[in-house]
Amino acid sequence: MALIVQKFGGSSVADSDSIKRVAKRIIETKHAGNDMAVVVSAMGDTTDDLIDQALDVDSNPPAREMDMLMTAGERISMSLLAMTIHAQGESAHSFTGSQAGFMTDARYGAAHIRNVKPYRVMDALKHGEVGIVAGFQGVNADGDATTLGRGGSDTSAVALAVALHADVCEIYTDVDGVFTADPRIVPTARRISRISYEEMMEMAAGGSKVLALRCVEYAQRFRMPIHVRSSFSHRPGTLIVSQDMDVSDIPNLAPNQCQVAQAQLDNQPGREG
Repeated sequence: MALIVQKFGGSSVADSDSIKRVAKRIIETKHAGNDMAVVVSAMGDTTDDLIDQALDVDSNPPAREMDMLMTAGERISMSLLAMTIHAQGESAHSFTGSQAGFMTDARYGAAHIRNVKPYRVMDALKHGEVGIVAGFQGVNADGDATTLGRGGSDTSAVALAVALHADVCEIYTDVDGVFTADPRIVPTARRISRISYEEMMEMAAGGSKVLALRCVEYAQRFRMPIHVRSSFSHRPGTLIVSQDMDVSDIPNLAPNQCQVAQAQLDNQPGREG
């Protein structure tokens, strides 16, 4: 039995129908024999709407109060997803970043994770439940809510996967993985089946919006495999792993994805067969 952490971004949980589709996918993965923990972002444009409301009442809002406000979006999506999974016949338990044990520094709006102690999530998994965690957030030493900044939910997912000793961290988005260019702009862009942490960090540093730099750095430090894939299809995604990692050990891959990823590695310039 594998332990899989799945992360769903705002476009994947944008409305009730999207949340129902995500819940179905989570349950399908669980019924395949996996333990499941899930990290969610705020629904659609919720975060932007909250920022607009804050600026409407205060043009220079206090950083602490902004973080208190920003954590509300993920709390909505995590609880709705837990309810939807329950309605579809499975058990789920939702947790805020604080309840999931995400300890951070006190840098409001751009906090760094200091430690993750997901004891309550682990207890939920032991009882056969899906553990659902609000991404993008944690708590500082004073007990105040903090947010992790851009790409924070991706970083939350990787950090939770590391803390749970998961087999893979799946990042679900609105495209089928990492491409040579943005496929929504460049129709001829090619999907990359396998890419190293170093190459992905170069793309992130160069402006790629698929994953934030901090997320990939965290994954590399702990050798956590990342699988970027679409929540709107079951097509193969992109594996982000170290050069020497055997991808055959990664669970929940599409048919033939392992062979394609290995073939891409073998065909890289300078690599001997």
